[in-house]
Amino acid sequence: MNKTATKFGYTQGQAQSVKNIKLPDIEAWENQYNRDYTIMIEHPEFTSVCPKTGLPDFGTITIEYIPAKLCLELKSLKYYFLQYRNCGIFMENIANRILDDVVKAVKPRTCTVTADFTPRGGLSSVIIARHKARK
Repeated sequence: MNKTATKFGYTQGQAQSVKNIKLPDIEAWENQYNRDYTIMIEHPEFTSVCPKTGLPDFGTITIEYIPAKLCLELKSLKYYFLQYRNCGIFMENIANRILDDVVKAVKPRTCTVTADFTPRGGLSSVIIARHKARK
């Protein structure tokens, strides 16, 4: 891992740190229905830290998925989100890491994670990461 700063002022280690962040497992419970239906979970008080500046990032995380055999357990998801509070992680990595962890936990038919961050410096970011199960 290259620790030398890029011309943008952050290191590759900071950009790749998403792989090293230890987060609690997301728990699941058995889906009671064998049909397609959509579950949408919204967390409007998501916080993390910019790895470059150390300043807080605030946003809304929305998970929309069609369950297969398992559904997300909300209490464990809440504790999972809380662990980001002091993590230095880029916004793009947040959306993709959450998607990876949700897919690992419940193996949904489809899943979309939308990370809608409040503006900072006049710019706002919305990151959308998608997964579709292979047949």
